[in-house]
Amino acid sequence: MQGKADMDDRLVILGSKGGPAIRPGGPSPTSSLIEIGGRRCVIDCGLGVTRGLVDAGVSLKELDLIFITHMHSDHVLELGPLLHTAWTSGLAHKVKVFGPVDLMEYLDGFLASMRYDIDLRIDDEGRPDLRDLVEIHLLAEGEVPLEESGLALKALRVDHPPVVDCFALRFDTKDWSVVFSADTAFFPPLAVFAKDCDVLVHEAMLQRGVDKIVEITGNGDRLRAHLWASHTMAPDAAKIAEMAQAKTLLLNHLIPADLPGFEGQEWLEATETFSGQTIVGHDGLVITK
Repeated sequence: MQGKADMDDRLVILGSKGGPAIRPGGPSPTSSLIEIGGRRCVIDCGLGVTRGLVDAGVSLKELDLIFITHMHSDHVLELGPLLHTAWTSGLAHKVKVFGPVDLMEYLDGFLASMRYDIDLRIDDEGRPDLRDLVEIHLLAEGEVPLEESGLALKALRVDHPPVVDCFALRFDTKDWSVVFSADTAFFPPLAVFAKDCDVLVHEAMLQRGVDKIVEITGNGDRLRAHLWASHTMAPDAAKIAEMAQAKTLLLNHLIPADLPGFEGQEWLEATETFSGQTIVGHDGLVITK
């Protein structure tokens, strides 16, 4: 593996589907990797993030920064297992994990649940204490402090009811900028936050897909109400990208992402009002600067 200072900037979609369920042959829930400005950043840790990172060529013992946009399970479920697996792979330095305040309770609970294994491996294998290697930082709106001056990071609280602490993230270097919408309803302030970015990674739904999901899941009206109130239809994601004058709109956290009959062309037609480049996300997708 290259050293961090020698990494080429890239964005990798590790998990592209919205929601926590998985289906045979389908994509994984939400997680992404961005290597930018000499830093390796994991954005969200849905089920499958660990395998996704390994498949992307990342040495787990070289984990650097992790960001959890909010505490829905399709964004945080595999955070603990990722850290533990990295530790068993040789992780011996502190990893900074940024996220909402409830992240502390999640990690405390996970580490407590693994106490037997952690203590045993410390005694039996001579490993450092995993509990000393996780450094939690709470996200808030505005600048997110990092040591290096070459990478600037900002957070914006977005509209994802009933969740209060849900944060979009913007990563900037002098020659590349990437914005992650997180989960959000149509939220015009996000366009200001993402102004002139190179890549806007925005969640997206298809109305026909919402109807199909409601039909097959059986909790009908309440699920439909949640999706409409808390997420963004693909045409509205295009509006945000156009308002922001983003160069590329990358549709992610797709709803639906794993049902037959919903092809890439339908997503492109739904976002044709965006004048820039639109890319439909999928697991393993790589975008370089």
